[in-house]
Amino acid sequence: MYVKPKLKLHKMLRAASIIAALMLTSSCMLDSGSGNGTAKIGETLKQEEQAKEQRSPGDDQLVIGLSIDTLKEERWVKDRDLFKDAVERLGAKIDVQAANGDDAKQIAQAENMISNGVDVLVVVPHNAEACAAIVAKAHQAGIKVISYDRLILNSDVDLYISFDNEKVGELQAQAIVKQVPKGNYVLIEGADTDNNAHMFKQGQMNIIKQLVDKGDIKIVYDQFTKEWIPANAMANMEVALKANQGHVDAVIAANDGTAGGVIGALTDHQLAGKIPVSGMDAELAAAQRVVEGMQTMTVYKPIPKLAEAAAELAVKMARGEEVSTDKKVFNKKIDVPAILLEPIAVDKSNIDATIIADGFHKKTDIYRNVK
Repeated sequence: MYVKPKLKLHKMLRAASIIAALMLTSSCMLDSGSGNGTAKIGETLKQEEQAKEQRSPGDDQLVIGLSIDTLKEERWVKDRDLFKDAVERLGAKIDVQAANGDDAKQIAQAENMISNGVDVLVVVPHNAEACAAIVAKAHQAGIKVISYDRLILNSDVDLYISFDNEKVGELQAQAIVKQVPKGNYVLIEGADTDNNAHMFKQGQMNIIKQLVDKGDIKIVYDQFTKEWIPANAMANMEVALKANQGHVDAVIAANDGTAGGVIGALTDHQLAGKIPVSGMDAELAAAQRVVEGMQTMTVYKPIPKLAEAAAELAVKMARGEEVSTDKKVFNKKIDVPAILLEPIAVDKSNIDATIIADGFHKKTDIYRNVK
């Protein structure tokens, strides 16, 4: 059997198994002694020709696998839908599987996609360390892996595409410092297992450390939020308020979900709208809180640009084309080729010109509760 050089190992094995099965079927038919053996042989040859057509690399439709941490958050549903649409517009198929925060499930789902012979695997990791096993298994099968939005650590992942996550943290801190240049600060970070959460915090500290060193800002509470769950963020904020007898002047929250939890706790203490709170992701509920004066800002990451760029890169890599980048991000093992898009700080003053102008949310939905 002649195989074109660019035919991947997993597709070669798949084609070989088809041929072996057809040869066995043909042999059985020849030995059967049936009167219509000639017809059966003709039918088998026809099946072999169809199999050749199916396994031809030029005719195979590319399949992109998307292993996603969760679809329980508005943000990730948008990513899934936008990425799927972009992949299909490029003529490829897509296999999407969501683990909803379960590390073992995400690894098992990825293994399933690998065994099914996806051409490229795109991963939004739940646990940045645990998903290194996915990269190793994919590479064993000759499949490249793109780390989407969140970086997979301690792995030989082929490409990382995201936003500049340190910049996200800087934008959050800059907005809050502008409101409160001095005072007691609470930091409600994301999940400790998510490398992005650490990058957001690094960006925040890039802005506030010098003010902390000067004594202008005092960090009175600093805690990661397990699984990014708003209820956990709310519980953390309750602890912060109790530990400081309610003397909190500002909160840097890592995303809109944690911001929602923080604002829930502040509401219970009649402090909502009085204490600046940051966020990220431009979720609808957060955008509503921004125009209502309950949340100071959110960081808008234009997800359509991210999803479309990731889809184009995935299809290119599936075709065996080279992908070049001008940045690299260290993942504790290698410098991963990276594409980092620019995030945008959004508050009352520019929400119409950004989130609404892009069609990310409708103006009527955002201003629903504003009279």
